[in-house]
Amino acid sequence: MQSIKVKSPATLSNLCCGFDILGMALNEPYDIIELIKKEETGIRIQHLDAYNLPLDPQQNIAGVALQAMMTALDYKQGFDLIIEKKIKPGSGIGSSAASAAGIVVAANELLGKPFNKQQLISFAMEGEVLASGSRHADNLAPCIYGGLVLIRDTPTLDIIELKTPPLFITIVHPQIEIKTSYAREILPKEILLKSAVIQWANVAGLVAGFLHADYKLISRSLQDVIVEPVRSKLIPGFNEVKHNCMNAGALGGGISGSGPSLFMLSENESTAILVENEMKAVYDKLGIDYKTYISTVAQHGVEVVI
Repeated sequence: MQSIKVKSPATLSNLCCGFDILGMALNEPYDIIELIKKEETGIRIQHLDAYNLPLDPQQNIAGVALQAMMTALDYKQGFDLIIEKKIKPGSGIGSSAASAAGIVVAANELLGKPFNKQQLISFAMEGEVLASGSRHADNLAPCIYGGLVLIRDTPTLDIIELKTPPLFITIVHPQIEIKTSYAREILPKEILLKSAVIQWANVAGLVAGFLHADYKLISRSLQDVIVEPVRSKLIPGFNEVKHNCMNAGALGGGISGSGPSLFMLSENESTAILVENEMKAVYDKLGIDYKTYISTVAQHGVEVVI
């Protein structure tokens, strides 16, 4: 093959209590990335969106991730990248991960699959370093594996795929900007043992709830006593959205990644629609522009577009 096109999904990360260790792939929205071999060396990037992202491969997340793979392969030829981002940068639903994961999966397919999924995540993490200054895989892993994943250990990429019962995810993206790097800077450097114990119990309960399709346990466990109290202050309307959505029947939810997007999980589509209406009502009242999505869990990660 001389070219390939893939769609790369948005992702939720953290899932409230699972900071940097839990991630979930979504069916909506997703980016479209086309990769084309060329004879001359180097990476040339074209964007079919209006986000004004860097075209310099050393400053572009997809370019950095692809270069990491090319270096590992000692690949001497070059590539043209054509990227159509439908996941807005800075949205908190894995826009940078979609770029980095999408390009390494596309290149791997185009070059005969020389690397496994763990290795692809390692290359893609170079893009995440450019985006946020840290090597984390809670968006990249679900973007590549699909479904729900637990990153038990980031340095060794010990990744566990988890099952989920049927779920509907409602997301609201208020059109404000929160930089991931800043959202990390404001996190507490030390936490109380009491808070840590509550958080560990919620992570264990959430994983058990997913595995046993126990919606009540999922709902009880979607609690974050460490990160959310700090980051929620950056998001207008957060408390009202969460309160109103829970009253509408949502299982629970919170901040996706570092924000500003908020997510809510529901057991069925009708509830997810009611939750979406509550989200819209809050931001209509606040006069803040927003975008909403209703999605299900994407059981596959980055996929080749036929």
